[in-house]
Amino acid sequence: MTTLPRNWITEGLIDFEYKKYQLMAYLQETNKHFNQLKLYPVLSDLIDRHHDLKELESGKMELTELFPKRLDSIDFQRGQLNYQAKLSDDGVMKELSLITEFALPKLVAQIEEGRMIYDFVEKQLEFEPVGIIPIYNQEGYILMSREKKNEVHAYRYKSSLLHFAGENFRSISMWLIGVFQRSIVNTLEKIKMDLIREIKELPNPATWRIHSQQEFPIEETLIPISKRLLLKSVTV
Repeated sequence: MTTLPRNWITEGLIDFEYKKYQLMAYLQETNKHFNQLKLYPVLSDLIDRHHDLKELESGKMELTELFPKRLDSIDFQRGQLNYQAKLSDDGVMKELSLITEFALPKLVAQIEEGRMIYDFVEKQLEFEPVGIIPIYNQEGYILMSREKKNEVHAYRYKSSLLHFAGENFRSISMWLIGVFQRSIVNTLEKIKMDLIREIKELPNPATWRIHSQQEFPIEETLIPISKRLLLKSVTV
């Protein structure tokens, strides 16, 4: 999809009309994805671009970080290249201010549209354990089904604790391990037992059912939302 690079506001021609066109083309592209109920990576990309502009507006981000840089000198003793930002005049700064004022509400409106779709999809999902969930539930299986489909997509998941900037963050990894046909005989419990027999390293796996009442894109929507639902349920 068409994306906005982090330094889109200072890259290339700095002109309000040009940047307005660039932004609107990007938002039109993200809207196409939302119309198809595809949330990611569009929504996270929008949030990142909004965050960058907010930090720029509040002064937390130096404008020099976004401007293209030219090679200023070479420090042979330290073995490093020294760059200098191509700062511009007051006229350009006014253009940047106009662009920021125009872009922020547009990004906010598009992010809200994505969040409304997210809430709508989440309300259509049924999320529950398959069998008894063991004490250790930081890894296991997700059995994903959709109302009008017989296929059950089986994923393995693993929760990890990440340390960044002195804080702890929990993340979920998911990967597809098989697609099964759901039937009266081949129930979710049966699929779970088949996985236990096949994958010996998880003899008592936590297994969750995620069922969608409507047709939603799996990769762009159901998997990201499933990860967030899991984060609420997986213990440390």
